[in-house]
Amino acid sequence: MSRATREVVVVGGGTAGWIAANAIATECRHWAAPLRVTLVESPDIPTIGVGEGTWPSMRGTLQRMGVDEDEMLRTCDASFKQGTWFRGWSGRSGEDAYIHPFSLPVEYARLNPATYWLREGNEEPFAAFATPQVAAIEQGLAPKDASAPQYAFAFNYAYHLDAGKFAGLLERHATGEVGVTHILANVASIETRENGDIAALRLDTGSRLAGDLFVDCTGQRALLIGQHYGQPFASVRDTLFNDRAVVVQVPHESADSTIASATLATAGPNGWIWDIGLQSRRGLGHVFASSRMDEDAAQEALKQYVANTSPSIDPTSLQYRTIAFEPGYRETPWHRNCVAIGLSAGFVEPLEASALALIEQSANIVAQQMPGDRQVMDVVAKRFNDRLRYHWQRIIEFLKLHYATSVRDQPYWQAHRDRSTWPPGLADRLLLWQQQTPWHDDAPRLDELFPSASYQYVLYGMGFRPRQVGGASPSYLALRSQADQVFHATRTQAAQVAKLLPSNRELLGAIAARAQTGRANGD
Repeated sequence: MSRATREVVVVGGGTAGWIAANAIATECRHWAAPLRVTLVESPDIPTIGVGEGTWPSMRGTLQRMGVDEDEMLRTCDASFKQGTWFRGWSGRSGEDAYIHPFSLPVEYARLNPATYWLREGNEEPFAAFATPQVAAIEQGLAPKDASAPQYAFAFNYAYHLDAGKFAGLLERHATGEVGVTHILANVASIETRENGDIAALRLDTGSRLAGDLFVDCTGQRALLIGQHYGQPFASVRDTLFNDRAVVVQVPHESADSTIASATLATAGPNGWIWDIGLQSRRGLGHVFASSRMDEDAAQEALKQYVANTSPSIDPTSLQYRTIAFEPGYRETPWHRNCVAIGLSAGFVEPLEASALALIEQSANIVAQQMPGDRQVMDVVAKRFNDRLRYHWQRIIEFLKLHYATSVRDQPYWQAHRDRSTWPPGLADRLLLWQQQTPWHDDAPRLDELFPSASYQYVLYGMGFRPRQVGGASPSYLALRSQADQVFHATRTQAAQVAKLLPSNRELLGAIAARAQTGRANGD
């Protein structure tokens, strides 16, 4: 008889571990035979917190867990993120900044805005043409007003947050609300069953922690999937060159400083700088390739960025640290009764918050398809591995698109344009997009991390233009009058957003005031 799944052991905390523990415990809490979830983490390893930006899927993840959005925003120093604002990436004169918003273009299910935009010769930036959300981002506005329910929105949004505080919130929710057991200890050794499965962990406290499924969230150490099982790691350094990030926290210059409504991503000669606005500070990081730039030069470039964007702050007074990573992923993240989630499964770079998005998706797949016994586990594992390989390949293609379409003249960017560094899938897409625009066939799966609209926003934001636009086909002419009305309405809505929405900081202030009123009333 196949061994039943009764004990799930999550090894490692941080964002990955606590998202996994919460997702599994929440989804499986009503099993007829109780499923016990235990998270064991080392008291000696701090949370890395490379990225502080999420993808919009985080709203659904937190909502399913039962996390109070207002509490999360208050306790995690969080703010609203509506996309990414790219600066200096394309290298094309006159169009060297563009926005990748989270909202789909209006009427996107039936109207392809790229086809209309290209054929009509519109000089307006593509994203601004396609959605009024761009106007909200440019003006630092929130994605909704203070009367909107939690997780509801006028414009699709994600979050900027403090990774350490976020992990703490998830820990409190897991242990206090969904019954996760928390153990602080180091793994001293691993016991293996005769069939090769992990039977138990021996902890440095002297205790033995048995389990039926082990979730490896031990970061780049990959204690179980890598060190114990030796599952291969596929490097993508030849495609995505970056392998370092110098990071720093910068206080706001004043208590009422504007909080950007998007991640600011500024290109440099050998990489790029992220700039994320939280309630009390900004989180900055210079992502670069160590093969083309040394750490001292990267840090100096980041200091210059601080000086340019925060003139009243002395860049030399801040604390800088460097984070090293190997861009790549595990080809088999679920092996036997061990599944890797987070950095143990892979990481390519912080661009477009792809790492956190894949953590969420991995955790939700495991939770929703939790195998009831060991025999079913093999089937679930195969499907999981197939899906994750697909997602890694699509992430790599999408991130490379940001580099491959640039015409910047530095060697770093020229190397990115070398077709030998392009994934085959991206090369095929760029060839196809010379004659037709991306649309639904370019993101055909329901579980795509990036919708086809994201390809449009980046492709045309970077200045890509097809060799041929094509004539006005009968199908296009039939929809043209509708498209005229739709995109005229988009411009009207964009002109009105400032009257309808508060600023990012104003909405966060209203949420904080709401909590104070509730405490005063004893709620």
